Amino acid sequence: MCPVAGVPLVDHAVARARAVTAAVAVNCHHSQPTLAAHLEGLGVHPSVEDGDRLGTAGALGRLRPWIDGRPVLVVNADTWCPSGLRFLLDGWDGQRPRLLCAAAGNGIPATWGDLAYVGVALLPWSQVRSLPDTPAGLWEVSWRHLRPGPDVELVVGDGPFHDCGTPARYLAANLAASGGVSVIGEGAVVEGDVERSVVWDGARVHRGERLVDAIRASDQVTVLVRRATRRRPPLQAPGG
Repeated sequence: MCPVAGVPLVDHAVARARAVTAAVAVNCHHSQPTLAAHLEGLGVHPSVEDGDRLGTAGALGRLRPWIDGRPVLVVNADTWCPSGLRFLLDGWDGQRPRLLCAAAGNGIPATWGDLAYVGVALLPWSQVRSLPDTPAGLWEVSWRHLRPGPDVELVVGDGPFHDCGTPARYLAANLAASGGVSVIGEGAVVEGDVERSVVWDGARVHRGERLVDAIRASDQVTVLVRRATRRRPPLQAPGG
């Protein structure tokens, strides 16, 4: 539900998926009532988990009756990427999983060699029909056993790709979307100074306040993002 460029991340993900398929399901947990209520207005198939969180593989396993033999496009809802996904379908053989990747680095850890998975995958039904409906990740139950080339196809995308799983990455996604200027929600009130920050709808920056590298979610919640600095070498005593 965290907004990038004023739009919740899940809405971005649904729009990317809808550009290539009309059948879209969204997975959420029963502890996320705000998200579940939001999904009612998106016209998607909601899959609400009870008990333990199932992970991506477990969520797909639970959705098997709905998937019903169809290939699957998996899109991580916490990744912001403005590029479309039509190119990922072009020329797909429908047999091997096809994963969207980017060059590793800049906070993106490598998955295969110097490539990093960026949260989008095409899966044939043969890879989905045996997935458990118990807590599991796709890497653990399937992908770690696959060989790039013979077993899984890696496609390099242009990006940009922003995994919004941390406050720093979430802030970076908003600044990338805005061209580097602060993002102010439509219902926000800004009376102070705001620099490289995100202010959500309904939040306020008070007169005399200066917000820098921060996320103002409400009057009660502000997250400060500290920029990494190069550590200085320890001082040595003379002759040490």
